[in-house]
Formats: sequence, structure tokens, C-alpha cells
Amino acid sequence: MLETLTAGFKRARERLAGVTTLSDANLDEALSDVRRSLLEADVDYGVVKAFLERVREKSLGARVETRVRDAAGRVHRVTPGQHFVAVCEAELAALMGPVDPALARRDGVVSVLLLGLQGVGKTSVAAKLAQRLQKQGRRPLLVAADLQRPAAVEQLERLGASIGVTVHTAAPGEVPARLCMRARERVRSEGYDAVVYDTAGRLAIDAALMAELRDVAAASEPANTLLVCDALMGRDAVNVARGFAEQLPLDGLILTKLDGDARGGAALAVKAVTGVPIKFVGTGESVERLEEFRPEGLATRILGMGDVVGLVHDFEEVVDARQAEADAERMLRGRFGMDDLLTQLRAIQRMGPLRDVLAKLPGVGELAGQVDERELVKTQAMIQSMTPAERARPELIDKSRAARIAGGSGRAPREVHELVGRFRQMRDMMGALGGGLLGKIPGLGRLAGAGAGGGGAAFDPAALLGGGNRQLRRQLEARSKSDAKKKRKQAKAARRRSRRR
Repeated sequence: MLETLTAGFKRARERLAGVTTLSDANLDEALSDVRRSLLEADVDYGVVKAFLERVREKSLGARVETRVRDAAGRVHRVTPGQHFVAVCEAELAALMGPVDPALARRDGVVSVLLLGLQGVGKTSVAAKLAQRLQKQGRRPLLVAADLQRPAAVEQLERLGASIGVTVHTAAPGEVPARLCMRARERVRSEGYDAVVYDTAGRLAIDAALMAELRDVAAASEPANTLLVCDALMGRDAVNVARGFAEQLPLDGLILTKLDGDARGGAALAVKAVTGVPIKFVGTGESVERLEEFRPEGLATRILGMGDVVGLVHDFEEVVDARQAEADAERMLRGRFGMDDLLTQLRAIQRMGPLRDVLAKLPGVGELAGQVDERELVKTQAMIQSMTPAERARPELIDKSRAARIAGGSGRAPREVHELVGRFRQMRDMMGALGGGLLGKIPGLGRLAGAGAGGGGAAFDPAALLGGGNRQLRRQLEARSKSDAKKKRKQAKAARRRSRRR
């Protein structure tokens, strides 16, 4: 996702990489790249113009300090290009925020009315919200008030059954407003403390749709009225949001299919145009794939800097903290085996598509689209074809054992040997993840300094990728070597400066 936006900001960064000062001339060139990518991403022209003016004013209007001191007292040099990126990050986050993902309550009940055109994913979002409320310890009721679309009620009943949530349906001949009124009474009488209303849509906004939704809103009296928009609609999604906002009071928006949009213009423009904030984003089809919208996280991803905080949140959703601590303890004692790797891979799969996970890693997002999702399945098949002894001690796997494992998993012996090599990289990678924000992931905070030489190896995303991702792995490995070379040069220069002092 977001490739169109990221490409423009990347070109702008590259233009400013070698400059010593920000001037009208070099800033014009950088902003031209940004302008082109924003317009190609379907961002409203007025929004683009205002955004660029703010970036220009703050880039040129402030003195750039070439040296800054961090919380630990270390001094870092700041380049004009880095100042430009920092301004862009702040303005992108301001453009999309602020956001409060909390849902309001009325009489102790969290009630949510979902609106939107037909086909934007309201029914799926209703189930996702119900599960989210369920995880918060609430007892939700789903209301099937979409009586227009064929099979809408059946779809919601199926989704409700999959997450163990009751679905309230219409009596024969009942209109949506009356159905919602009965649902409110049921919430009070049966002790529910949350309710989500799934309403009908149309192919376009029309008078009949708005009249029905106004009746439904009056009958349900929701504490939260949320509009569901399809990110793939681009600028049309913004126009739809504006149309609804003019007709009905909205508390927030939910943007679906953001994972499939290479442009991302709707996410950037919808708040600025409508004044209504995005509260949640849908990033997949499963009921777990609904995330709180974090403007600062999306801003850093657009700039190619990843979203480490979002990644930590994803880990916390799927990782058992006690088990992770036990894994960390075994690894520190040299007892981390293939069974543990298999557990890690399954946790990554529960976080969603691998390309979405990698897209949140700094410096990797632009390459995430090249990932072959099938490689995790192939890796699991090879591990499951190993004996318990081989999983515990992969160094036992010689040529004959590799041939047997390959035969049992339908792979080639070469791939088994590559897996063993990647396993060693994975151990180093996990050891390196202990520092910084990633140290908040359960179990990984204890692994700081567990990498090579006691100082921790550089994080190597290639360790996650199978043989089918060989080209991407080569790119990542080349980048890792380049980064290591750059760090050696910086360390050498720092030592020279220290000697001069």
C-alpha cells in the first residue's frame, strides 16, 4: 500500500540528501516531487496546495540546528534534508489528525450506527467492531438492519456465529427503523452493554437512502455514528464522505481496504475535506483486521520510515507475554530451536499478511510488495518434516537428513539448507530486537545485546523470507551491508573528531 505517496517523498529526500542549506530553488524541486505524488494518489488539489504551503513555510521559516542532543545526552548532526522530512512528518500527521479512537457511551451502553454506500464493507466492519468490543470485556449485540442487499442478514449471522455474538434480525414485514427500536429495547432488557447497527447502502447517495438512515438514527439514538468508506475509491471516497457529512451528523469514519490501496489519497484528504476524523482502518478481510487509526504511524510509513509503534501493538495482540519470556530465556541459554521458530512464524501469520508486517519496519516498507506470502507456508512444512531432535538442534541436519526433510515437505534439499541458515539469522535478529521501541514486544526486551559480539546484530528482515523471496533477500542484504559500511565510516569519523578534541 501507499507506494504512490512514498515514491514522491523518497524522491524529495534524495534531492535534498547532499544539500547544505534549504533554499527556494532546491525546496521547489523537492516539493514538486511531493506535489506530483499527492495528486497521483488522488488527494484533493486544495488539500495538496495547503499542505505544500505549510511545509514550505516551516522548512524555510525556521533555523535548522545542525546539532541536537538526545535524551541520553548524545549529540547528533541534523541535515537540512532531515529537517524537511521532520516537517513533512509533522504536517502529514496534523493533516490526518488528531484522532480519538474511543467510542462514546450512552446510559452505559456503547452504541454504534454504521453508515455507507453499498459494497464498502459495512457488514464485515460491524463484526470486526463487535469482536473488538468483546475483547474489551463487553457483551455486544449485532443488529441486521440492512434489509436491502440480498443475503446481508445471512452474512451478518454467519460472521456473528464465528465470533460468538448474537444477531438481532427483523420480523416479517418489519421496516429498519422499527427493527432498530426493538433492538434498543432488547439491549436494555437482556443486559447487553454494546450494540452495533449494520444499515443498508445504495450504489450512490440518494434521497430515499438518507430518509431511511435518518429514521434509523432517530430510532436507535446511537452514541457513535460512523461512516464506512472504501479507500480504493480514492477521491470518490472523499466526495461520498462529504455528502454524508452534509446530511447526517457524523462522529468519525472507518476506512476499509487501506491495505489494497497503492495511492492512499483518501486517508490523507478525508479529514481535511469533511472535518470528520478517521477512527479505524480495515486492513484485511478477517475479523481481527481492524486497527485504531494512528495518523503519526501512517505519516512515517508514507515517508518510508515504517511504523514501529504499530508493529509493537500488532505483536501485543498475538503474542502470549509469558510464553515470549520463556522463549527469550531459552534463547539466551542457547536452547532456541526450530519449534520456537515455528511458533514465531505462526504468530507473524496471526498479525496479518507478511507484506503488511514488513511494511511497518523502517527501511523495508518500499520492498514489502515483493514478498511471496507462500514462503511462510513452505517454511512451516519443512520444519514439520523434521524430527524432534532436528528441530531442537538444527546443526544435526546434514546432506542425507536434508534430503529426507525435503522429500517429506515437497521441497528441494537446497531449500532445507537455506532454512537452517535463515534460522541462524533469525536468532541473531531476535537478539538485536531488544533495543528501542521493539524492546516493548513481550520477551524481546530481554534480548538486548544477545546478538553477535554482545552488541546485537543489525535487524535483518531477510531472515523471515524464504527461497522464493531470494531477490528481495538480496536487496535487503545489500542494504544491510551498505548500512553497516556507513556506520563504520561514521564511527571512524567520530573517533577522529574525538582525537582532535
